[in-house]
Amino acid sequence: MRLNELSDNPGATKARLRVGRGVGSGKGKTAGRGVKGQKSRSGVSINGFEGGQMPIYMRLPKRGFNKPNRKRWAELSIANVNRAIESGKLDGKTDYDAAALVEAGVIRRAKDGVRLIGSGKLSKGVKLTVSGATPGAIKAVEAAKGAVTVLDESVTYRPKGEKADKSGKVSKSDKKTSAPKAKAEKPAAKPKAEKAPAKKAPAKKAAAKKGEADDLTKISGIGPVFAKRLAEEGLTTYAQIAELTKERIAELDEKLDLKNNIDNDDWPGQAKALMAEKK
Repeated sequence: MRLNELSDNPGATKARLRVGRGVGSGKGKTAGRGVKGQKSRSGVSINGFEGGQMPIYMRLPKRGFNKPNRKRWAELSIANVNRAIESGKLDGKTDYDAAALVEAGVIRRAKDGVRLIGSGKLSKGVKLTVSGATPGAIKAVEAAKGAVTVLDESVTYRPKGEKADKSGKVSKSDKKTSAPKAKAEKPAAKPKAEKAPAKKAPAKKAAAKKGEADDLTKISGIGPVFAKRLAEEGLTTYAQIAELTKERIAELDEKLDLKNNIDNDDWPGQAKALMAEKK
């Protein structure tokens, strides 16, 4: 056998289909593209176009989110810490931070910080300064008479029932556990019921409840917005407006700019007439 006689098994390879090579080839003339139309031309890319209706990739809901500036942590397990202690890479005298752990060869790179994970036993105590740690990892180090300093509290996992930080914010699971305690303390709030009768409602609200407040918008030139402003000044009835003195009107004019807001020079007189009609 010679090199030029080498060949693959029959049927192992298939020749490429050559289109546009005469009508007798089966794929000649239009080369399998059909007759005319946009898709028969070259340089056309309309994948995903559905004739003008909303495409499926836009109809489907969007799920999930990847934070673009998320931090990447170098995870250090208790098992790896123990191996480093036994091999002599770590000792109990030095305080190891991320840079020191890289220099000692315990981790390859620090990334955005070191996170201590896992649980187990350490043969010797060691001092570690890390960005975050799990409760089990902290217990394992402290059980061996070591110490863990956590730089970023948000990276530390908390068991249920513990507060998130010094500000007193509690996680959802903590809220569930703390809810019964709040109910148990409720009986101490009984004195509030005794104070309730002593509270007096504002004069405006009391007048409205008794039906004494009048519709000031019936006065020509006073709209709903300005009626609210007059109510804030304690004027809610026709009688109160009819009894206004010149000094009080001048005071209101300075405060509420009556001339520009009420297109009626004799609005107190009109209030007096409405008061008479009401009787």
